[in-house]
Amino acid sequence: MRRDTITVEVAGGRQLRFPVVSVNTVIVGAGAAGLKCADALHGLGVQDVAVVVDHLGNGASNNSGSDKQTYYKLGILGAEPDSPMEFAQTLFQGGMMHGDLAYIEALGSAPAFFDLCRIGVPFPFNKYGGYVGYKTDHDPRQRATSAGPKTSRFMCERLLHQVRHHEIPILDRHEAVRLLTQDGTDGTRRVIGVLCVDRAAAEEEHFGLTVVNATNVVLATGGPGEMYRISVWPHGQIGSHGLALEIGAVANNLTELQYGLASVAFRWNLSGTYQQVIPDYFSTAGDGSSDQRFFLHDYFEDMPSLATNIFLKGYQWPFHAARLQGGGSSLVDIAVHQEVAAGRRVFLDFMHNPTPAPGMAPFSIATLRPEARTYLERSGAVQATPYERLQHMNPQSIDLYAEHHIDLREPLEAAVCAQHSNGGLRGNLWWETSVPHLFAIGEVNGTHGVRPGGSALNAGQVGAMRAAQFIAGRYGEAPSAPEEFAVLAGVQVAAQFREYTGYLTANADALPLGDIRAGIQARMSACNGFVRSLVWAEDGLREARTLYRRILEHGIRCADRHQLVRATEDRHLALTSIACLEALCFYIRNGGGSRGGFMVLDDAGQLTVDSRRGRELRHRAENLDKRHEILEIRLASGTQDQFDVSPVPVRPLPQDDSWFETVWAAWNEGLIFRE
Repeated sequence: MRRDTITVEVAGGRQLRFPVVSVNTVIVGAGAAGLKCADALHGLGVQDVAVVVDHLGNGASNNSGSDKQTYYKLGILGAEPDSPMEFAQTLFQGGMMHGDLAYIEALGSAPAFFDLCRIGVPFPFNKYGGYVGYKTDHDPRQRATSAGPKTSRFMCERLLHQVRHHEIPILDRHEAVRLLTQDGTDGTRRVIGVLCVDRAAAEEEHFGLTVVNATNVVLATGGPGEMYRISVWPHGQIGSHGLALEIGAVANNLTELQYGLASVAFRWNLSGTYQQVIPDYFSTAGDGSSDQRFFLHDYFEDMPSLATNIFLKGYQWPFHAARLQGGGSSLVDIAVHQEVAAGRRVFLDFMHNPTPAPGMAPFSIATLRPEARTYLERSGAVQATPYERLQHMNPQSIDLYAEHHIDLREPLEAAVCAQHSNGGLRGNLWWETSVPHLFAIGEVNGTHGVRPGGSALNAGQVGAMRAAQFIAGRYGEAPSAPEEFAVLAGVQVAAQFREYTGYLTANADALPLGDIRAGIQARMSACNGFVRSLVWAEDGLREARTLYRRILEHGIRCADRHQLVRATEDRHLALTSIACLEALCFYIRNGGGSRGGFMVLDDAGQLTVDSRRGRELRHRAENLDKRHEILEIRLASGTQDQFDVSPVPVRPLPQDDSWFETVWAAWNEGLIFRE
């Protein structure tokens, strides 16, 4: 990594010097995917690498999980057969995923997993050395494994150890605020670096703007969690979708998210054992204490149905539109949602078994449906209360909340929260975006449509390795000399400086910074949650576009320099929200129905939610034809807030009959990176 300064004319002949860092590859984000990419690049001989991160230790990888946070991999235990193509078929069959990418994730699954084992991530194995597995949602086999509730945190810790061992520079407290690009004479655009704010230097004349001159930029920033008010993403999880969208990168699958039950005081997924021990559910008035109601009584006819569906939320944890019919487990999500939408608060009570309604038989493990009863009996979890069953099956899950000063012997407030973005930036077979030299790995990459639970961690590790392999094989050249780079990027650096100057000197027409994010979050939770409609999406899109145009026209009013980064984040979130709602409107207008993580309300829909409350929430059935296309979206040429949406046919699973001798020759000559 080389450090220099460049001189840029910022306004009216005024010149400023900006610090510049030059590297072959800069990785934006230091979660499990970003750190894996840095480690992999070093192992492949690309040592001119730097990591840029807003705050080391923040982000979803280091701060998210569940009772047994899942790593979904190829089946590698015992006599049960599995193969990369079978694994790919499971990833592919949910729809909205290209078959070749599914196959790549399957092929890379075992190498990525064993590399994590090698560096010390504590995945459990038996006395034979077999890594045991279990089934997760949409999983036909027992491919899932876990290192406990902090699987991704363990991954981050061990990968960070690797990065530090390699002495790879980490620019901490540096927020990426603009991607720097170069337009070619043929009309193409490539990325040439990233502009960051060094928070420690915010009071300096240049606002702390630090320029990274790089041959390659790898985005590893996670999902846009801060777009949602009802969210289990860690606070401050921004993503970098807006950064890429504004330079013309193509995104895809932006309609696809996962939603699930989570605690709200401490943001954590309430999946797995938290549900399998079958806690009681109740709601209260907004004060959190009065008017207690056992609201699940309104939805289930008898105790075996009620209690078994709570149990099923353990591994059928995400809301799924297909599980609304026939008294399925997603009725629990609907029930919680209806209570919260009515202004009430919902709690899980681990000290009591589900309370029976008048005339309903009391809770008994013996009367549970066979799937739940057998699981609890085989696990030895037949204790008297949910808390005791949780102590027996998973004491770590209790300890985790205790670390955050929450006693699970007290009622735990919960809601159905936005949890994971399956959509993001479009990547090719090497996770390179539509903008050359810009890669997207981890959650910011929109690989999946509807996916098996836990496959995101594998996708991030495989994508990180693929990007590293391509960079090492094709893009290993040094970055531009600082003097040349100043000519290429100076206008963009000056534009960012003027934008920040404007925010600090804004007049009364500018939007107050404190008003922006809360509005985006309320809008996206209402219009892009797991219960959707065309009317809500269209209203939300109009409001989102109006907000973004006001930002562009009037600016944002910042009280001091330390608010400038937040202003940039909010501008990018505003743009990202337009893209998400534009994609959703296109999907519903063109016949899209309820699927995966959301339902589409429609008075003419074929389906209803049927329960003891009667028939309600009429909605569309899934349009299965839509599984065979992926919605791609990009900023329309010459505009700042208009997006073009295009349905693209899903590429099929490949027929891989590779012959060793020809592959060896192509690999030796580097031809695999040019196909």
